[in-house]
Amino acid sequence: MSKVLSTHVLDSTTGNPAQGVHVQLCASDGSPISQATTDSDGRVVELATAGLTPGIYRLIFDTGTYFESIGQETFYPEVTVTFRIDNTSRGYHVPLLLSPFAYSTYRGS
Repeated sequence: MSKVLSTHVLDSTTGNPAQGVHVQLCASDGSPISQATTDSDGRVVELATAGLTPGIYRLIFDTGTYFESIGQETFYPEVTVTFRIDNTSRGYHVPLLLSPFAYSTYRGS
């Protein structure tokens, strides 16, 4: 089982953490595993408390509700990041850099 799966969402238009973004972790078949909401620092420190086995997973970020809450129009009402876990002896961090009309992500540490 993997050690930790975490995420961090930053709003690049404000330069601040994106607080209150709902995040759902799903298996490759779409079945939900867990969900959380980013804290005041834009973080979810643990999305898979029971650990994860090797495989493909998805993080689904509810960006539409977040942007609506701050009065900002957005092109992306949702961002889905699909990733693979191979090495279960390490932790995984999947950050999201967000703006109303673009986003990027990477495998963090």
